[in-house]
Amino acid sequence: MHRTITRFVLPVGLLGLVILAAIAQPPGFDREISEAFRGIFPGAKPEPGLFPIESTGVSTRPVMEAADAFLGTLSEPQRARTTFPVDDIEWRKWANQHSYKRQGVSFEEMNEAQRKAAFDMLQAGLSAKGLKKTQDIMKLNETLAELSGKFDEYGQWLYYITIMGEPSQTEPWGWQLDGHHLVINYFVLGDQVVMSPVFMGSEPIRADSGKFKGTVVMQDEQDKGYTFMQSLDPQQRTEAVLSSQKGGTNNLSEAFHDNIDLDYAGIPGKKLDEKQRQLLLELIAEYVGNMADGHAKVKMSEVEKHLDRTCFAWIGETDPKGVFYYRVHSPVILIEFDHQRRIAPQRGRIPVREHIHTVVRTPNGNDYGKDLLRQHYEKHDHSHPHEPAKPTK
Repeated sequence: MHRTITRFVLPVGLLGLVILAAIAQPPGFDREISEAFRGIFPGAKPEPGLFPIESTGVSTRPVMEAADAFLGTLSEPQRARTTFPVDDIEWRKWANQHSYKRQGVSFEEMNEAQRKAAFDMLQAGLSAKGLKKTQDIMKLNETLAELSGKFDEYGQWLYYITIMGEPSQTEPWGWQLDGHHLVINYFVLGDQVVMSPVFMGSEPIRADSGKFKGTVVMQDEQDKGYTFMQSLDPQQRTEAVLSSQKGGTNNLSEAFHDNIDLDYAGIPGKKLDEKQRQLLLELIAEYVGNMADGHAKVKMSEVEKHLDRTCFAWIGETDPKGVFYYRVHSPVILIEFDHQRRIAPQRGRIPVREHIHTVVRTPNGNDYGKDLLRQHYEKHDHSHPHEPAKPTK
């Protein structure tokens, strides 16, 4: 079974789950991941041949060594809670909601040596910008604790790490960082990396007081999306704008939405002039650039091959201080940006710029590196009790 989404309309039952998830983790919330993974794509089946197993020429040894070093700092009980088979359902057990029960070892329980090793592992896989953004989101979760007084629900260290598989230069493996407004899935096979799904956001998006006063996040994602929208002429805007009315929540591919039919919508890259195409690439690079530079370049090369088919869609206002949603969707990347309604420290009914969600996905069955893993299993005999990605061909 899978969810079908046409344009941006959510089925009523699914919308109810999304609303409930913002409040708490209801019983049976994990039912969405009980379905075999299929991925995000329009129509009956994914587009084949998009993600071949091949050499990128960019070493993953630093990430492997950093992961080994991190695992070496854990006690046996911690390690048992933190490590899973490479094809385990744990990959899909992530959520933005602060109330979600998470697996692995948390930064809160780590000692200083363990925290350093954990950040060293993140640093090996992320760019300097990506690592800073990660740490700043964690800091703003502390700001939210200060504003709400709920230090048992929010905080800088309420983030968990799990490792899937054994760090290797030849066998598939990866890591996951999971917490409120911050989720990174990082899959490795040889020298190939798939970093998706990635969820980054914050409420608040800036600290005006407190321990981390002056910390600000998600402004480049917001401003570059707006700048691209402003570059469109009236006719192009007609095609890009799906609605001028912004709802409280428009993101479609957040947690527990691994299996959806999602149509291309908006204006395709083939209808853009050269300056606009460059702005679109710069917008995509803002998200892809959270990866370490070498692997980000590999991913952007992949993106550029499909630029003509890359669609940009917009919902909301187009004035400088307006709230909006945008989506970038190609065969190899899906990006969503959403201004959302207030949740904490007090609830609101209308979307605001102070609460932002973003999601990055790899469509056509390669979130979590599932298509690469499928191909790897087809070529190599692996006797194991777990199910890899459902074959998509």
